[in-house]
Amino acid sequence: MEQEDVRSRLPQVERLLGLPEVSAYFERISRPLAARAVSRVLAAERQRLTEEPDSGIGEDELLAAVIAALDELDRRRIRKVVNGTGIVLHTNLGRSPLSPAAWKDAAEAVEGYSNLEFEVEAGKRGRRGGLSSELLRALTGAEDALVVNNNAAAMVLALACFASGKDVLVSRGEAVQIGGGFRVPDILAMSGARLKEVGTTNVTTEEDYLNAIDGETAVALSVHASNFAIRGFTRKPDLSLLSAALPKNVILIADQGSGCCEAGVPAETPVRNYLRDGVRLVCFSCDKILGGPQAGAIVGDAALIARLSRHPLMRAFRPGKVTLAVLERCLVARLGGNPGNGDEPPAGSPVERALRRTSTEGIHELKALGRRVIRRLPKASAILVESRAAIGGGSSPDETLPSFALVLKGARGAESLLAALRLGRVPLIGRVESSSVIVDLLTLADEDDKLVSNLILEALEKEGGS
Repeated sequence: MEQEDVRSRLPQVERLLGLPEVSAYFERISRPLAARAVSRVLAAERQRLTEEPDSGIGEDELLAAVIAALDELDRRRIRKVVNGTGIVLHTNLGRSPLSPAAWKDAAEAVEGYSNLEFEVEAGKRGRRGGLSSELLRALTGAEDALVVNNNAAAMVLALACFASGKDVLVSRGEAVQIGGGFRVPDILAMSGARLKEVGTTNVTTEEDYLNAIDGETAVALSVHASNFAIRGFTRKPDLSLLSAALPKNVILIADQGSGCCEAGVPAETPVRNYLRDGVRLVCFSCDKILGGPQAGAIVGDAALIARLSRHPLMRAFRPGKVTLAVLERCLVARLGGNPGNGDEPPAGSPVERALRRTSTEGIHELKALGRRVIRRLPKASAILVESRAAIGGGSSPDETLPSFALVLKGARGAESLLAALRLGRVPLIGRVESSSVIVDLLTLADEDDKLVSNLILEALEKEGGS
């Protein structure tokens, strides 16, 4: 008698999809993605049985493998995480959290039709973007402003418009690479401009720029150092002197980067100061210190902004209605409107709130938060220590902020506990220092402390029992 092929006893995809434990994932990852995950698990099991035909089928193990595959997909969704890293603007964690009030207020404009590109009074097509340009003008003192997808797009657009086929002067110390492989020389090449380095890595003067100018020069570019700092014997050009000395046909552009628009952020020069010093165009991110959604802003000379708005690339770089609606409301709040309500965190962007918490009163509040969390945890599983946090997001790269943090002690080592925190029902992201898990409180201060306690407790229990 021919022996039955054990692989034929594997359940069909539809049968597994019909199980409540599996179908519960449909609303989070969709039925098609769940079906693909189930098919991959069955294919792997079929291959195992081909190699080990006498091993048999463990139905519980098969279902567990399916659930693990579905969990892996579920964790890849864009979802809430709790930031315990101590980095306020963590690029991998979405940079600046949005104001709940701004998000809720923008919902009405994006859930239905809107006047995104329509003049209601005139009854005809109008300029895209609502009040964002006017609000950026009020915030920075610029003659005009333009909003694009992000700061990289702002730089590419500006260089393509004014320096394609021409030279752009950049200090050797500013031809940098930042996170994700973003390199200033690559951006110049993509725009069609040619990089011409001036000065040295640590010292660049106004004369270095002026001596490099010839008939092929279109732009003098000042680049934000972003995520590194050069210390010691250094010098950068005085932009007000450079601006005054540049020929009129050479445009001074600054990649300000961080979106700092007001004084008070350590080691950051506000956008308004660049404009005051004669920089004709300033590009920056809206989802860093500014506290808005991912977008890029170009502010400055009205005639130059008008040329940028007509450039063919603007069509590719223009933001959508969700970004513009949320940005508009974030800018209104920053300029004194939308005070919010009791359901949202204290006023100000996440960076502003973090800076306030470095005051004596703010530090006491962080310590009190840490003690509340520890009281709910097993004895000796956590201690409260002084810490240093950072603004992050390419802002204030050489500065740290005073904070307090929890040092957690797990049963199986720091990496095991860190993974258990990440894989919780709400991922809590910490860091490892000196073989200990650190959960910094500066970036947790707007969270529910009971939620934080429960997530740590669940991770400790899971890691201890794994």
